[in-house]
Amino acid sequence: MNILVLCTGNSARSILLEQILTHRSGGRIKAWSAGSKPAGKVHPQSIALLAKKGFPTDGLTSQSWDDYAKPDAPLMHAVITVCGSAAGEECPYWPGTPLRAHWGVDDPAAASAADQPAAFATAYDLLEARAKQLLAIPFEKMPPAELQKELDRIGR
Repeated sequence: MNILVLCTGNSARSILLEQILTHRSGGRIKAWSAGSKPAGKVHPQSIALLAKKGFPTDGLTSQSWDDYAKPDAPLMHAVITVCGSAAGEECPYWPGTPLRAHWGVDDPAAASAADQPAAFATAYDLLEARAKQLLAIPFEKMPPAELQKELDRIGR
């Protein structure tokens, strides 16, 4: 299953979930991430946290969602937005036919420098818990409408 994880800046939450889904799924999911207004670099706290958790960090980039709208881009089965619902930030919308879900998490990069390590850890824990819920179901065998219900349930 191909999943595109979207957020505005593509430097923190979307990067975290991309890595969790890809590397904890045992090959069941390949995830990518992008932003509607990419920051241009991955947040240093994202890289530090992922490295601490044992994820590869080489080659992580902050990129535009336009890269995944090109004709040669991978076909996405689902698009998950992770921007916070109460943070007053713009959340990108992905057109087309993939399943869509919103798994909002507050932006850890918006925390003060002193609070960022804890904010990133909290964001990671929330995203990991949601990823585990997805990985616990037989999504490969589910009809799209049933999978959509599960994706929405996980995001609540």
